Amino acid sequence: MQWADVTDIAIELFESHPDIDPLTVNFVDLRQWILALPEFEGHPDHCGEKLLEAIQAAWIDELD
Repeated sequence: MQWADVTDIAIELFESHPDIDPLTVNFVDLRQWILALPEFEGHPDHCGEKLLEAIQAAWIDELD
């Protein structure tokens, strides 16, 4: 996975942190959790706040 794989990242976060409300996760932790995903291969420096917001929104959508 790369940073552009927003939905795939959100699904992985949903599955790996099922008891977490994504609205309570700060972007520092969110970035670290994404980098720690086993299949994630994106470069750590290629992420910004807007991308983290998109991933967080997609994660929230997975809750529905």
